[in-house]
Amino acid sequence: MEKCAFFFHGDSLLLPPNTPEDDPQIEKGFPLELSKDFKDPDIFEIPSVDNFPPLIITGVSVPETACPPDNWKALPVRKLLSIYGANLNNKLKIENIIRACHIAQWRHISVFCGSCGAKNNDAVNSANQSQAQRVCPKCGRTEFPRICPAVIVLITDDENRILLAHNKRFRDKVYSHISGFNEAGETLEETVVREIKEEVDIEVKNIEYIKSQPWPFPNSLMVGFKARYASGTIKPDGEEIEDAKWFTKDNLPELPAEGSLSRYIINNWLSGKL
Repeated sequence: MEKCAFFFHGDSLLLPPNTPEDDPQIEKGFPLELSKDFKDPDIFEIPSVDNFPPLIITGVSVPETACPPDNWKALPVRKLLSIYGANLNNKLKIENIIRACHIAQWRHISVFCGSCGAKNNDAVNSANQSQAQRVCPKCGRTEFPRICPAVIVLITDDENRILLAHNKRFRDKVYSHISGFNEAGETLEETVVREIKEEVDIEVKNIEYIKSQPWPFPNSLMVGFKARYASGTIKPDGEEIEDAKWFTKDNLPELPAEGSLSRYIINNWLSGKL
């Protein structure tokens, strides 16, 4: 049986020549033998989580300093998420691509031990299969892929409005939820309260979990919550948030792309599910 792999260049998936962006083959990967088209690729295998489904993901990571071969196309994984999320009839399964993308980027930054600087070895399990784990042969330090939890919050009020903000990092006119990374020693609920207070200076109540999404850009786990406005006047911090305001269902700004947790939350609010 021909072995297939996902090919990465940074956080982009590489597609062989003449491969359309919605090709069903994308979810299975492309022939591993195509790795010969690249110079010094990092070829790695990752068992699926808890062996379900029972398969091994093969990844090929191309050095970011190298240019992909002629006619290969770089498809940002963010765009792939958008393509998948925008078409409800699309049967493309991309969970394995997301996992492989996260691991590929982690491998770039985990070549050397963070304690003593020696070159790490890849760990293998009892079946002699590679794991998403590296071990320093000198000091024994073990390293796993880093996962940074970040909250994203649907904030509503008693007038059935939604609070959305424009972050300096967003494209012009795009508004989304307040979000931010979890700090050491915080619960996720405490992160919700702190981020909202820091970024728009209001208080919230009735915090509830909604849904989470792996977000390998480069190593996040987005954790969605909803909360109710309690008090205060919106005041953007001016550092991350340039503008924030209340919106009604019939007067929304430009929204995040389909496929993202932020758009999922907004869509469910629009349909009355949240």
